[in-house]
Amino acid sequence: MNRFALAHATHPQWRMAAALVLAQLRAQLALPQHAGAPGLALLYITDHYAEAARDILDHLSAELPEVTDWAGTVGVGIAATNVEYFDEPAMAVMLCDLAPDQYRVFSGVAPLPAAHGGAGGFVAQTALLHADSQTPDVAELIAEMAERTASGYVVGGLASSRTETVQFALGSAGHLRGQGAAGGVFHGGLSGVAFGPEVALVSRVTQGAHPVGRTHRVTAADRNVVLTLDGEPALDVLLGELGIQLDEPQVAMTRLRQTLVGLTLDERDVAPARAGAFGPEVLVRHLIGLDPMRRGIAVADVVPSGAQLAFCERHVAAARADLIRVCAEVREELEPELLSVDAAAMAGAPSADGPPAPPRMRGAVYVSCTGRGGLHFGGPSAELQIIRRALGDVPLIGFFAAGEIAHHRLYGYTGVLTVFADAA
Repeated sequence: MNRFALAHATHPQWRMAAALVLAQLRAQLALPQHAGAPGLALLYITDHYAEAARDILDHLSAELPEVTDWAGTVGVGIAATNVEYFDEPAMAVMLCDLAPDQYRVFSGVAPLPAAHGGAGGFVAQTALLHADSQTPDVAELIAEMAERTASGYVVGGLASSRTETVQFALGSAGHLRGQGAAGGVFHGGLSGVAFGPEVALVSRVTQGAHPVGRTHRVTAADRNVVLTLDGEPALDVLLGELGIQLDEPQVAMTRLRQTLVGLTLDERDVAPARAGAFGPEVLVRHLIGLDPMRRGIAVADVVPSGAQLAFCERHVAAARADLIRVCAEVREELEPELLSVDAAAMAGAPSADGPPAPPRMRGAVYVSCTGRGGLHFGGPSAELQIIRRALGDVPLIGFFAAGEIAHHRLYGYTGVLTVFADAA
């Protein structure tokens, strides 16, 4: 596997941005460490280009005839190595040097088969998913898609757009009979690319919220309304932990707007605790209302009795530290003899230019929440710069999502980092 080719550009006219991207890709493909004819491309565009999505895909695929498979989506922001594009017209393309028999692009007209039931002997080990947030029961569909992989682990995110919500899924393996020649641009549902067992991936979830109190047990709930925590009225517990009273509405509302809820729905998924931080088993959800009559709180998810709940808030320092941590874990897993976790964490210091990427890294995909981004981390592109300093100089592409996908769950306020590597 060779180093992936990455190009990105911004311009008011998409054709000019595409020309810049194509020039960068052709220059990289001529280098000896890059594959000459990679077959899979990941394409992400900001929503400024959404209405031209079909023209963009047609143009890029015609200019890169060696690329037979395309996957991607739209975001209010997109990411590339060391830079993010928010609220501006931009596109990014990564050409992935993968064996043709080790990936499959899927969509509504070319669905991913069930695990161990792949056509032509292909078995999906994991998958990169793109989904439309308006799709009914999207969380259940994500879980069902994870069951179609041998590992039960998928990554990705929900497309985010202020105009059209589009997905790119154009595969050389064809479409369902009777669907005709699908153009590769889809609205609604799920699409993406599945990877076979020989594609080495390392993935981590980084949380952006910080607990403000201890973890409680949900002892009574009515769908999304939590009634009691540890046998006490949930509203009373909330007010006590935040130190507010409802008879001071201005103070109370200011604090409540900053408060989120961290849920652990299944105790079997609980990871080792880290002081003052959430693990990947925690789903961060909005606190959407209060129920004074029943002394309950309303949460933006269905909460079963027996779940664990902790009140939290978005915390910049914790988010930065956790992002550095996951990058360090990826580096240590791929090249433990080159870099310890402590040494990699030091690379996240603002003054560091960043270490070289471990030689096994070939490319990366990063999906972050639209509520994170550079401004949450201190400035434009700060989140991507942290990754660059901690992870090293690895080609990286991604987008800012309306919800992040990891394992079989839909997250919020998180980042999902996935690195492609040579097999050990």
